[in-house]
Amino acid sequence: GQARREGARSCTCPQNPGSQGSNPKGACCMRVVEFHHGMSDKLAYACRLLRKAYRSGARVVVTGDATTLRQLDRQLWVFDEQEFVPHVCAVAGQALPERLHGTPLWLTDAPATAPGPHQVLINLGQVIPEGIEPFERFFEVVSTEPDDRQQGRQRWRDYKARGWTVQEHVAQPES
Repeated sequence: GQARREGARSCTCPQNPGSQGSNPKGACCMRVVEFHHGMSDKLAYACRLLRKAYRSGARVVVTGDATTLRQLDRQLWVFDEQEFVPHVCAVAGQALPERLHGTPLWLTDAPATAPGPHQVLINLGQVIPEGIEPFERFFEVVSTEPDDRQQGRQRWRDYKARGWTVQEHVAQPES
């Protein structure tokens, strides 16, 4: 077979089932968003999701409004006394030392500005973020809080209208 160009991702194309395609810009012809919903504490759920991603070696960007990201930043420091989840919290336009660029988890309100390659984007915000195209996996986290649920439903409809595949994941209680 042909070698894939670096930076290209393979994807299944709905226009030609059974074929594999790749796009050198990294955008698959079939985009998938994974909706995680049904949790009462969105930030605690995000902490567990980030711990799992960190343990797997994934490079992750978390986006949302600045207040939510600062709350998540604080919670990541204290949610598990036995483990540290390395992360950087940076708002758009904030210059950070280059030594931090290799940090595997970035919390930012501007996902396209996170340095280095990242595979996963997690949205804790109320709108579809800009700059999501380069990410291989994309998650939405939606709590049971009524406003958050309503905004999440609207984003679900917006993704469907864009032709994205929406995969539902109902949060399981922490055991």
